[in-house]
Amino acid sequence: MLPREAKVEAQAKLNLFLRILSRDHNGYHQIETLFCRIALADLVTVRALPAGRSVECHGPFMPALGLGPQEKNLAWRAAVAYAEASGFPSGFHVSIEKRIPVGAGLGGGSADAGAVLRALNALNPRPLGPADLLLIAGSLGADVPFLTREDPLALAWGYGERMAALPALPASAVWLLVPDESVNTAEAYRWLDESGKAPGSSLIPHAQLGSWDGVAAVAVNDFEGVVGERVPRIGRLLARMRDPALIELLGPASSILMSGSGSTIAVISGQPRPLHLDALPSFAGVTVIETETSTFVEPVVLTH
Repeated sequence: MLPREAKVEAQAKLNLFLRILSRDHNGYHQIETLFCRIALADLVTVRALPAGRSVECHGPFMPALGLGPQEKNLAWRAAVAYAEASGFPSGFHVSIEKRIPVGAGLGGGSADAGAVLRALNALNPRPLGPADLLLIAGSLGADVPFLTREDPLALAWGYGERMAALPALPASAVWLLVPDESVNTAEAYRWLDESGKAPGSSLIPHAQLGSWDGVAAVAVNDFEGVVGERVPRIGRLLARMRDPALIELLGPASSILMSGSGSTIAVISGQPRPLHLDALPSFAGVTVIETETSTFVEPVVLTH
């Protein structure tokens, strides 16, 4: 009997650097980024059914007003796109335990979508090849292709669909400072366009990406200025976390930057042992999550 259910720990991501390049004729910006998976993950369960389609979300980071219509949920859209491309399954049920903060620049929705694609492909008696799977992922958003792949670290450019896998960096302790405010990615791009700031320039520092010291030297996020202006708490967080005394305490391999379009500020120590949380300033309305970067991608587990 073929398996009908699969579970995936859908790992969140950090952008260890993010450059927003020129806007093309379609109105979309090219990007250049270094994606890194972290241990923090949603739990995604996918069941193949003979009929019917549904998705349910629950967990500690579910917004009070929910996530809106299921037809707009990225996990739902991923399952529908996979079924249309492959003819499998006839029906599905997706259950998501939300452990990744929503609207925080950590790729939670994209991680869920990537997990659904990987789970359905593992359940499919005639699975799609990697190129076809990534083609579906690319139609869903810039973060989804990386979060569908089985690489913990990758350099990405274009719209996020062009990638070069890199050897995983050693596990590093990470604190995620998550403000109560969320940031809509489309809004962040609009703010960037309205600011009149010149597009970022390409980095592609392959030779520097083999160590945390090298990554720290190029850690930059082109969204930080405009998001910090429009959401002042994020600007204040960045300024306080970049206090020279704290940076000296963290060491030269550390990075402090916003992930994606925000709102999360990631403090990456560059070493496996974290500092005690007392070393961090305290902030009202900010949740601190301790996690670490990942050296592997969690596998799909067939359960039934």
